[in-house]
Amino acid sequence: MESAAVTEAAIRAFERNYESLLRNESGMIPENSISPCDHLPQLDDFSSGAEDFDPALLAQTVVIKLNGGLGTSMGLQKAKSLLPVKGEDTFLDIIANQILHLRQETGANVRFLLMNSFSTSQDTLDHMEAYANKDLSGAEKIELMQNQIPKIDAQTLAPVVWKKNESSEWCPPGHGDLYAALSGSGWLDALLADGVKYAFVSNSDNLGAVLDAGLLRYFADTNKPFLMEATQRTEADKKGGHLAVRKEDGQLLLREVAQCPEEDIDEFQNIGKHSYFNTNSLWIRLDALQDLLEKENGVLPLPMIQNTKTVDPRDSQSTQVDQLETAMGAAIESFQGSAAVCVPRSRFAAVKTTSDLFAIRSDAYVQEPDGRIALSAKRQGSQPIIALSEEYKLVDSLEGLGVPSLLKADKLSISGPVRFSDGVSIVGDVSFLNESGETKWIAGGTYQDEQIVL
Repeated sequence: MESAAVTEAAIRAFERNYESLLRNESGMIPENSISPCDHLPQLDDFSSGAEDFDPALLAQTVVIKLNGGLGTSMGLQKAKSLLPVKGEDTFLDIIANQILHLRQETGANVRFLLMNSFSTSQDTLDHMEAYANKDLSGAEKIELMQNQIPKIDAQTLAPVVWKKNESSEWCPPGHGDLYAALSGSGWLDALLADGVKYAFVSNSDNLGAVLDAGLLRYFADTNKPFLMEATQRTEADKKGGHLAVRKEDGQLLLREVAQCPEEDIDEFQNIGKHSYFNTNSLWIRLDALQDLLEKENGVLPLPMIQNTKTVDPRDSQSTQVDQLETAMGAAIESFQGSAAVCVPRSRFAAVKTTSDLFAIRSDAYVQEPDGRIALSAKRQGSQPIIALSEEYKLVDSLEGLGVPSLLKADKLSISGPVRFSDGVSIVGDVSFLNESGETKWIAGGTYQDEQIVL
């Protein structure tokens, strides 16, 4: 890690997690050790969503977007944020325009950082050159580099050796690396020196996560060191990390699925019991973070997540490895006085699969004046459920598929090769099944609560 110029802060964080691995600590959070988090303050209780921004607060704020993902699960080999989402606009274009809109509307030069990985850095910086004349380009201005750590050979517990592709010997340490990256890169000191006190952090693939005036004011007024945005879980979210309360000391915590024992999976996915999930949108007091890092010898005590994979993710027969990761939301149990707030679904429009991308490209989602991509108000907060068969797992499979109207859709299921003509509208629960192997065209028109075999 020293030879690869990894920062001292990242090395310390890795050392802590590696020692946990050697002690055979699983990081598991069993069901009998926690209670449900059954009440959170609602954003609507203190914010109408129409507040004006306070320029003084904006001058103390940085927006950080996590942009390290390649989207390999969807067949991508470049930054997922470079995927077109609405028309020709990519995630990055939409995010850039959100920041530019905010600056134009308020007159405040809101700071902006992209947390890139070694896999996404160059593609991202190249794309952002289109915004050079708008002060949104250049690594020295907008890039916070995520660290890299060695993958661990699951048998020997040594750094894995993979001569076929030495870059495969390394992996990102999860988005919990945010804290070590801020500290080790010098960005934390630089931001504080510039008078920046508040950080709003969210995923680049969540286009509903924009800087909100009411939330910023609430965060500043309550003087909390850390605030997590959570929202109500649905069936679509049951595999995502949920909030809970540790019985031992009443501390809020985040439990990810990788931290749930196999025998407790049903309870983990019980959305009636564990009703709030982490949107991965966080508000962090940077001065509080600096104080905590000093107290903890430069490393936040985040639970280690042991992620077992193969050294080459495309080769299931390659060497089995452990990737030692942390989740940034887990810091909710590190900051004394941390809290969470329940936000409406409109602040969560994440794209993790081709089904998500198919939905968000449709008219079920609209672009708001502030640049945010959100569910259409006509859907009254209800997401359309999209179920695509295995042949649509990769992004390329969506090209030419067409995008029907999903404004009134409850669920759309597609199995087998189909193509949508112009003018197709889905209402209620509709499924299309084609087992012929030949591509079938769906004629224009309205399809309502039907199961159609082609």
